[in-house]
Amino acid sequence: MPATFLPASSLLFLRELRDNNNREWFTANKKRYQGELEHMIAFTEALLNRMGQHDNLVPMTAKQSLFRIYRDVRFSKDKPPYKAHFSGQMKRATKWLRGGYYFHFEPDGGSFVGGGFWEPNAADLKRIRAELAADAEPLRRILTAPEFLETFGELQGERLKTAPQGYSQDHPNIDLLRYKQFLLTHSFTDTEVSAPDLLDKMVEAFLRMRPFFDYMSEVLTTDENGVPIE
Repeated sequence: MPATFLPASSLLFLRELRDNNNREWFTANKKRYQGELEHMIAFTEALLNRMGQHDNLVPMTAKQSLFRIYRDVRFSKDKPPYKAHFSGQMKRATKWLRGGYYFHFEPDGGSFVGGGFWEPNAADLKRIRAELAADAEPLRRILTAPEFLETFGELQGERLKTAPQGYSQDHPNIDLLRYKQFLLTHSFTDTEVSAPDLLDKMVEAFLRMRPFFDYMSEVLTTDENGVPIE
């Protein structure tokens, strides 16, 4: 049977790691970590299999999908050596499918799934803004659809405080033009993380991102005349 949730022991381990984030504690609890990592790998395998039925993903194993728990603290003022969460990603395949999926498990209500465009490059951001300036209604319909609002609320991401270069503060779509990131998130309680239907709920949330991804993919793979970019 595929793993469809994380056991409560996984969140308990992460909570204790958060409160004892040092090498001595981690070394003493290494076997616990390895056991919880196996739960996470099994769950990620099930998630990859389910999502592979609905989207064209870059082939990867569960271990490749998951991020390491070890933090790189060489250039950080924040020195705890471990992440107090489990997280991973799924990448969409080919240059024609844009957007990426992210999942994150953290105790005390910090668990969520996310997706979108974290750091769009300058060319992509310019193309998105040109499309929004010309006609933002297709995106607005996606962002105001009942399923979207129910699952994600509003579009997230860093925004400019003023208008981007080349655009007026009075532009009718200035609210969207200010975005530098385009992110969707949906949170899960600790109870939901350890419930048997977690996998179903996560897949449903990811699928509800698809209209947004489809819109962005069409924009970013065509020029301003709608001609596919080779």
